[in-house]
Amino acid sequence: MNTTRILTIQDVSCYGQCSLTVALPILSAMGIETAIIPSAVLSTHTGGFSGYTFRDLTEDLPAIAAHWAKEGIFFDAFYTGYVGSKTQLAYIKDIVTNRRKPNALFVVDPVMADNGKLYYGFDEDFAAEMAHFIKGADVILPNLTEAAYLLREPYVADGYDQAYIEALLRRLSAKSGGDVVLTGVSFAADKLGIAAYSKAKDSVHYYFEDRVEGSFHGTGDVYASTFVGGMVRGLSLEEAADLAVEYTVRAIRETLPDRAEHWYGVKFEKALPYLVNRLQK
Repeated sequence: MNTTRILTIQDVSCYGQCSLTVALPILSAMGIETAIIPSAVLSTHTGGFSGYTFRDLTEDLPAIAAHWAKEGIFFDAFYTGYVGSKTQLAYIKDIVTNRRKPNALFVVDPVMADNGKLYYGFDEDFAAEMAHFIKGADVILPNLTEAAYLLREPYVADGYDQAYIEALLRRLSAKSGGDVVLTGVSFAADKLGIAAYSKAKDSVHYYFEDRVEGSFHGTGDVYASTFVGGMVRGLSLEEAADLAVEYTVRAIRETLPDRAEHWYGVKFEKALPYLVNRLQK
C-alpha cells in the first residue's frame, strides 16, 4: 500500500501549543505520515510571553533539500505555516517545486498578521513577498488581516457584508491561482466561522459556529492542520473547511474550564478522539 506523505514547514515553539507542536500530532492522528522542516526554534511562542529565545534556521533549509534530493524523497502534499524571512520563502518554494510528486497538494497558511496588525518581526516587504509566495498554491488560508496585507488593501474589521467577503475571496484567488478559505468571518455577533471559495465551481461556501468570546493562542494552527489533513484524506474543500471549524471549536471548549491557567493555547489533545471518530463517519 502506498503511503501518503506530507511535509509541513513552520516554526517549533518549544512551549505553547502552536505551529509544529500542533501540526505534527493532528496530522499524525489523522493517519498521515508527516515530515517537518522547522523554520525557527523558539523557547515559547510570542503571544503573551516575554524574553523568549529565537533561533533562525534559514541556513539549514538548502542542506536539508540537498540531502532529500540525494535520497530521492518526494511528498504528496505541502503545508506551510509560520515562515521567518523572505529568504526562507524562496528556499521553501524551491523545495515545493523540486520535492513534489505529480498532483501534490500545496496549502499555504500565510501566518503574519491578525487583528489589523503584522506580527512582531514582519513588515510590509515581507507581506509583499508572501503575496508572491502564494502564487501556485492550491489553497491559501488567510484571516481577514492577512487577506488585507496580501491584497494591499485597508483592513476591514467589521461591518462588512457577504458581497464584500465574496469579492475579497475572488481577488485572493486571482492572486494565488487557487482556492481560498478565509477564516474569522462573521456576519452576526454570536457567530464566527469561515468562507471557502472554490475556483473550479466559482462558488462560496460558509460555515459558522457559536462564537466563544476571547482570544485563544494557536487556534489558527489547529484549524489549518485539521483542514490540510482533511484535504489529504480526500475530503472536499468545503468538507475539510467545516471539519476544521468543528474540531477547533471543540478544542476551545475543552480549554474553557481551565482557561485562566491554560491561557497559552488550547487543549487540542483532549479533542483528538472526537476528530478521529468524526473521520470515521
